Amino acid sequence: MTTLPPLLPKVDAILVLDGDGNRLAGKYYGNFLKKGEAEEGKISSVEEVRSAFERQLHSKMHGIAARADAAEVVTVMGKTAVFCGGTSANSNGGGDVRVVHVGPSSESELVLAHLAEGMYDALSHLMGGATDRTMVLDNLELVFLLIDEHCDGGIILETDGSKLASAVLLRDDEGVEPEASQAGVAGTQGLPAGVNAGDMTIGQALRQAREQFLGNLTSRDGM
Repeated sequence: MTTLPPLLPKVDAILVLDGDGNRLAGKYYGNFLKKGEAEEGKISSVEEVRSAFERQLHSKMHGIAARADAAEVVTVMGKTAVFCGGTSANSNGGGDVRVVHVGPSSESELVLAHLAEGMYDALSHLMGGATDRTMVLDNLELVFLLIDEHCDGGIILETDGSKLASAVLLRDDEGVEPEASQAGVAGTQGLPAGVNAGDMTIGQALRQAREQFLGNLTSRDGM
């Protein structure tokens, strides 16, 4: 008897948009908006088609602030879009940035909401609770790593916010430690040369916290 694999949630796009609807980060999956469109004799590029979709998406979300633990739902171009965040979602430490998951109309809204809430929680952890445009732009590398840890080819890999944040920091560490050692910085582990502790970005501060956390785990395991 053949055992069927468990059903995995699948999305068409994951977007991180600012309060004006501009894409700060994101990925499109499968065939969704992979080709340009011909309209009135003019062929629009893929990026133009995606920008038009994002403008429609923003117009639907405008004025709606979704709490980190209560995603909101809109429908755009026959797709279901679920998002967390918004300009007035400050009671939960939010900001103007929205995390949006776009899925087929057949996908459960509850499932998409769970995905959006998990990624938004991870983003909030990584940004130190300040999910505003400036903070996200200052730490875009972490945001793209988060998307990759969360989803691969449209297939969701992990939804727990804490696990996602930890995985992102561990991956980010793989390319940071060699640079720090080459710089020969003594007493400022995790900081690039010429950067004082007071000038750290959230990503750099989190790397220091991660290194200390991992060091504590190693010490504990060795007891």
